[in-house]
Amino acid sequence: MPGIKDATAVVGIGQTPFAKQLPESEKTLACRAILAALDDAGIAPSEVDGLASYTMEETDEVEVAKAVGLGDLTFFSKVGYGGGGGGGAPAPPPPPPPPPLATGQATVGVAWRSRKRGSGPRPWKNTAVQLPTPAQWTRPFGLLRPADEIGMLARRYMHEYGATRDHLFNVALACRNRANQNPAAMMYERPLTREMYMTSRWISEPLCLFDNCLETDGALACVIVSAERARDCRQRPVYVHSAAQGLPAQHHGMVNYWNDDPLTGPAWTAARHLWKHADFTPDDVDVAQIYDAFTPLIPLSLEGYGFCGRGEGAAYTEGGALEIGGRLPLNTGGGGLSEAYVHGFNLINEGVKQLRGTSTAQVPGAATCLVTAGEGVPTSAILLRN
Repeated sequence: MPGIKDATAVVGIGQTPFAKQLPESEKTLACRAILAALDDAGIAPSEVDGLASYTMEETDEVEVAKAVGLGDLTFFSKVGYGGGGGGGAPAPPPPPPPPPLATGQATVGVAWRSRKRGSGPRPWKNTAVQLPTPAQWTRPFGLLRPADEIGMLARRYMHEYGATRDHLFNVALACRNRANQNPAAMMYERPLTREMYMTSRWISEPLCLFDNCLETDGALACVIVSAERARDCRQRPVYVHSAAQGLPAQHHGMVNYWNDDPLTGPAWTAARHLWKHADFTPDDVDVAQIYDAFTPLIPLSLEGYGFCGRGEGAAYTEGGALEIGGRLPLNTGGGGLSEAYVHGFNLINEGVKQLRGTSTAQVPGAATCLVTAGEGVPTSAILLRN
């Protein structure tokens, strides 16, 4: 959106530890992450007047405001579609909230995500529940989990463009290598080898264990203020340069088989608007945090956001392209595959760290960063700059 270009900045980030199972409630984790982000920014809780999250968040604004000691709220919002919200609350996404800050509806915005996905339960295990509309046409045929739907897309992508499991391994390896540098990552000091990858059990063929994201307990938050105020905050501002959401015509769930071209997903729609309002192009992106609930989402997103041509995403991963020093250093905290899976909010915070120069896998001189939400569902993306 043209009205938000560099008008706001992320000035605080916070997170809890990540683990397979944490004893605290989602509410407690949310409050800890929010307080950490406010402390990082040097802003008192009483100054917060805008909140944003996305659906499937169990801790609502009322509970957060009371527990953390926030001031009068004049803006609150949620964005749907799980990982497609990706911290993109409110519109335009992520992180929030540029519009209310730019228009004066709020002065200090906080966005958060708290999840106990590692502790469970998994929503797809309840097969007796009334199915939402897309699932009525997929689950009866055995597509019970997101992995099953992405597995179908991956198989078609392999068939049409010659992608191989080695290309998917390139993605998994890059994320794991970065997690091995990140003490906060669940996969810290747990290297991944090609043999481990190729011999691991299937989850939904052609997706093996290491093609799937972690299941994580944890929470993250960020604080956004106007560009003017950001200059006086504790941390170096990271500016929201461009943001977009995307839902293509005739889209249908992750399998997207009502679309004329199932492999052209929501990323393509979001990307057109993202770059239209930006002062730089994919060639100018120094580092990317691309939503990686499943490894095939990376080549699909690389194509959708314009880093390569149609069908070239798999080959793009070759030759260490996604590693530090490669063409596009990727998910430098480890991403959902190897740091933590909290519906992509860790990608937002990692993007901020990169542009502050404080990442555990710092890209030298990083000045621009793309952060995306989940491809395959109605999605969102943001460009950050310092």
